[in-house]
Amino acid sequence: MTRSFGLAFIVLLIGIVLPTPSVAQSTSTDYAIGPQDVLAIVVFDQPDLSGKYAVEIDGSFTFPYVGRVTAGGLTIRAFEQELRTRLANGFFKDPQVAVSVESYRSQRIFVTGEVRMPGTFPLTGELTLLDAIAKAGFTTIDASDKVTVIRGGKGAGPAALTTTAPDPKALVTVSLKALQSETAVAQNILLQDGDTVLVGRAEPVFIYGQVKNPGSYPLRAETTVLQALSLAGGATAVGAVNRMRIIRVVNGERKEYRATLTDVVQPGDTLTVPERFF
Repeated sequence: MTRSFGLAFIVLLIGIVLPTPSVAQSTSTDYAIGPQDVLAIVVFDQPDLSGKYAVEIDGSFTFPYVGRVTAGGLTIRAFEQELRTRLANGFFKDPQVAVSVESYRSQRIFVTGEVRMPGTFPLTGELTLLDAIAKAGFTTIDASDKVTVIRGGKGAGPAALTTTAPDPKALVTVSLKALQSETAVAQNILLQDGDTVLVGRAEPVFIYGQVKNPGSYPLRAETTVLQALSLAGGATAVGAVNRMRIIRVVNGERKEYRATLTDVVQPGDTLTVPERFF
């Protein structure tokens, strides 16, 4: 009695732990298979049929017993059903088939610009703009608030490497600050095969004179003089904050303004902090 109960418990445990054919694979079942993808196919109780199969350029490949099968353009779920139907047509009774993508090679997106790891990434189902930036290691400190998605179309190469300017109708511009907000769901668009994500470089502001770390700094939107000073570590002990000047080029002409802490600096501005009089 005890032994029978123990065996029944083990069988139940195996049924819980081991996946069944109806359990979803790690691959998104909504992913559309494309040329050069490598599929991992498992036909349960038929180990000779299970293996890895590369989808050829025309979207098809040869499978044992059934010959040429077309996978290109079908979702994982739809292709599982198609292969199950073909195998059941005079070969096996109620075959159980599981398909996943071993290697994504047909669909891809490109992330470039001010990200830590620019490059090409597989499109493995629903991929949002924020997910793509995360895959590229997130933005660098020089990133601007502007992120542009260039719709490339299926099979397109990275837009940043083309010689012609993209069609303005194919551009989607998103605020990085808004993108990171939990309420800005509409900004976090879904990417498509061939899209290029371009994270722009922030325009610099130059800070010189009596500051702790003089130099150029990436300028974020609506940056005040006080915020700009903090980027440079603040004024030194002998810095005359009350006599700061902003040097700005307007229509090719150099202009100089007296600056207050609440003034907003603009891209290309030079902020100078003079030495105090004693």
